Amino acid sequence: MRYPLPERIGEPELLTGREKEFALFHKWIERIPKRLSKSRVILARRKSGKTAFIQRLFNQLWSENGKVIPLFFEIGEEKKWFPDFAIQYYCSFASQYISFLERKEPLVTMPMDLQAIKTWGKSKSHTYIVNDVNIIMRAKEDRFYGRIWELAYTAPERFAAALDHRFLVIIDEFQNLTEYIYRDKACETGKDETIAGSFHGVSESKIAPMLVTGSYVGWLVGILDKYLEAGRLKRFFMNPYLTPEEGLQAVFKYAEYYEEPITNETATQINQLCQSDPFFISCVMESEFEGKDLTTRQGVVNTVNFEISDRRSEMSMTWGEYIELTLQRVNDIHAKTILLHMSKHADRYWTPKELKETLEMDITPNEIQEKLRILVKADLLTEGISDIDFKGLQDGTLYLILRNRFEKEISNFEPDLKKDFNEELDQLQKDKKALRGKLNNLVGKFAEYQLATDFRSRKRFPLSVYFDGLSDDEKNVELNIINVKQRVKFHRPDGKEMEIDVLAESDCGRVVLVEVKKRKEKIGIKALQDFQEKCVFYEAQNKNKIKSILPAFLSTGGFTDNSLNFCREKGIGTAEGITWFFDNGKSFNHKNHGSGLREKG
Repeated sequence: MRYPLPERIGEPELLTGREKEFALFHKWIERIPKRLSKSRVILARRKSGKTAFIQRLFNQLWSENGKVIPLFFEIGEEKKWFPDFAIQYYCSFASQYISFLERKEPLVTMPMDLQAIKTWGKSKSHTYIVNDVNIIMRAKEDRFYGRIWELAYTAPERFAAALDHRFLVIIDEFQNLTEYIYRDKACETGKDETIAGSFHGVSESKIAPMLVTGSYVGWLVGILDKYLEAGRLKRFFMNPYLTPEEGLQAVFKYAEYYEEPITNETATQINQLCQSDPFFISCVMESEFEGKDLTTRQGVVNTVNFEISDRRSEMSMTWGEYIELTLQRVNDIHAKTILLHMSKHADRYWTPKELKETLEMDITPNEIQEKLRILVKADLLTEGISDIDFKGLQDGTLYLILRNRFEKEISNFEPDLKKDFNEELDQLQKDKKALRGKLNNLVGKFAEYQLATDFRSRKRFPLSVYFDGLSDDEKNVELNIINVKQRVKFHRPDGKEMEIDVLAESDCGRVVLVEVKKRKEKIGIKALQDFQEKCVFYEAQNKNKIKSILPAFLSTGGFTDNSLNFCREKGIGTAEGITWFFDNGKSFNHKNHGSGLREKG
C-alpha cells in the first residue's frame, strides 16, 4: 500500500485496531459506485483517532485505484480570506484528482496552482478543468468571489456527473469553516459563519458523498442542524477507546517503535491504566518523566500519574487546552462540581433537581439546567431524550484530568491518583483469569510482539523455555539476550528479499531466528522449508559475526505430522502458542505442547 497522504499518526503500523469501524466504512464506500451511500459525519473529541482513521481511508482508496476517487481537505485553525480559501479548495480538488489519474503521489500534498492545472487540462484535452480555471481567473479579476467558491465546492459532484466518476469528499474539522473564513482581506471583520451552508445541496450527492469530521461535537452538531438540516449527514460517534485486546496491541507496537522497554506484565498494566486509549498510551511511551521505568509496576504507575498530573506533560497540556476552551463560558465552582460528579457517574442520566439534591447546591434547578446546557454545548455533557435529562461523557481519561484539575478546589483535598492506580492494578492482579485471557487473545494476532518483548525482559534462559524439539546440544544452553529485532530484512545472492519475524542475539554469539505464523490451519512442510532456507542464507551471510543459529517456529495453528518430523530432523524448535499468567509478581510460561509450566527468570 502507498501513502501519498502522510498520516498524522506517523509510522503507518502504529494505527492499531478499529476493525469494526473500518469494516463499517469499507462497506459504506463499496456502495458508492452504486449510488447507495449517504454522506456521513464522524463525531469525536480531540485525540480520538478520527484524523488517522480518515487519512487511512484516503490512502487505501488512492492505493486501490478503483472506482472511488478520494479527496481530502483539512480546515485548519487559521484565518483565511474567502477568495484565497476558495481557490485553495479548488486547487486541492484538481490536484488530488490529477494525482489519482496520473498516479503521482506528490500532488496530494503539493497542489498545483491554477496555471499548472490549466496546462495539464490542455495537454489532456480535459475541457472541464480548462473551463473551470478560465472562469475562476476571470471571476478573480472581476471580484466575483462567490462564483469561485461555487465552482470549488460543486466541482466533485459536477465532475462525477459529467464523467461518470465517483468521488468521496473528506473534510476534516468541518466546524472550522464557520470560524476562520473572512470576507475582508485583512481577516479582522466580516467572519462568514454561513459558509458551511454552501454544502447544503452537495451533501445529498450520491455520486460524490461527503465524509466530514469534527473535534468539538456540540459545535459541529449545531452547525449541521442549522445549515445542513434534515439529516443530510448520517452521524457516527467514534469511541476514543480501543477494545482491550486492541489496546494491548497498541502498547506493544508503541513500545517497539519508541524502543521503550516493557514486559508482558507491564504491557497489561499500561493498557489498564490508559484505558486502551491509544493517545494516552503514546503519551506514556513518549513521556519525559525523569524516573520513567515501564518494566516495573511502580514505574508504570508513576509515569501514568505524571502524564495526568504534571502541567508540562503532553497529556495534561493537550487536555488542558481542550478544557480551557470549552469551559471558558461557564467557569465557576458550580459548573465544575456538576461536571466532575456527572463524569464520575456517567452510567446514568441526571436531572437538575436530582443534582441539586445530591450535591446540596445553593442554586435553583433552573440555574443548574442553564449550566448543564452550556456544558452540553461545550462538548462535556450529553442530553437525553427529555429536556431535563443530562449525562456525563463515558470518557475515563477526561474524568482523570477533571479530578486532577478540580477535585481539590471542590472537595478541599488533593486526589491521590497513584493510590487509585495501585488499587486498580491490585484488582487486575486478583483477576488472573481475565489477565490471562487478555494476553491469550493476543496470541495469533500479535505473537511476535509478545515473544520479542519477553526475550527483552528475561535475564538468562534456555530457548527450551519457549520451544520444543531443539537439539540436545542447544536445549539447555543459557542465552543472555543483548539485542532483539523484529521484521529483519536481508537479500539472497540473487536479490530476492527475505524477512525474519523475530531475531534475538545472545552475548555468547548465538542468534535465535523465529518464524511466526498466525493461521488457523496447521503449517505444512513448504513453510518450514522456506524458513530453513532463510536460516541457511542468514547464517552464510553472517558466519564471521555469529557462533551459531538457533531456528524456531511458532505456529498458532499447529503443525502437520510431516512438518513436525521435518522440524525434529532439522533441529528447528516448535511451539503452538504462549500463554501467560501472573502470581505474586512472577510470570509463568506454558507451551501448548511440551513439558508444562516453567517459571520465568
